[in-house]
Amino acid sequence: MYELTVETAQDFHEIEALFDTCFAPGREALSSYRLRDDVPPVKALSQVARDAEGILSGAIRYWPVSVGSKPALLLGPVAVHPTRQGEGLAGRLIRDSLARATDEGWARVMLVGDAPYYGRFGFDRLENVEMPPPTNPARVLGRALVSGAWDGVTGQVTRFAQD
Repeated sequence: MYELTVETAQDFHEIEALFDTCFAPGREALSSYRLRDDVPPVKALSQVARDAEGILSGAIRYWPVSVGSKPALLLGPVAVHPTRQGEGLAGRLIRDSLARATDEGWARVMLVGDAPYYGRFGFDRLENVEMPPPTNPARVLGRALVSGAWDGVTGQVTRFAQD
């Protein structure tokens, strides 16, 4: 059994170690990290999963971005410790956080990932939405949290533009 809670400042180093364990060296060189530089994750949606002993087993983060002039969430990274993979924990983190994003009033979420995996959570390829290079356009996926939220949304994904 896992408990999902909102990420706290005390979780930071443990989460970064988990991401280092789960992803290839140089993960921070990916274009999606340029969109996160000096921008805090969305606190209410960034979660950790801990087992009954309090050991970090998984984590998910969301970041505010703009697509054209429209706000969106950028999901990622999501990671589960290798010893806990295959238990459905990533799916639980994704489903729970997407429900929270809807409750928080977000309309659209996107990510860079594998369509066969993320398709089961309602993500489809986003046409005419461009992540900074070098990003494979086939891996740019989105999900509308509100019906029609991606309709007509096109352009470059940029750092969140606050009014």
